[in-house]
Amino acid sequence: MTGSSATPEPQPLCESSALAERGLAHVFDVLLWGAPARAFALRFDGRVVAYVNRCAHVPVEMDWQPGRFLDLDRRWIICSMHGAAYEPADGRCVGGPCERGRLMPIAVAEQEGQVSWYPSEQIRPFVFDERPTTESPP
Repeated sequence: MTGSSATPEPQPLCESSALAERGLAHVFDVLLWGAPARAFALRFDGRVVAYVNRCAHVPVEMDWQPGRFLDLDRRWIICSMHGAAYEPADGRCVGGPCERGRLMPIAVAEQEGQVSWYPSEQIRPFVFDERPTTESPP
């Protein structure tokens, strides 16, 4: 990855078998510029792609039901709010109010039956706080 001295650690996402061709997406939590956000990964034309779940037109989540991003023909990623259509292969807008916008991609890799994603400067893993216990040791 360019611009960083250390390669980010891959973050396990799901088993490869969980992503059927043009099927349901795997939705997951990330930090986008330090704020909680949703992201999704889906299999399209044999490869896994992942994006932040945020329309380029208006920053709203796009799935019309959890994990459902594709239109009825399973050809385009569709924003359920305004109908913006995106090319699944590269996230570019192909129709609707998103104009020349593009979905924010997340780097993914598939190896040995496992899909992982790679953090970037803008997109980091969402880490749940571990609350310290208030009990003193015996």
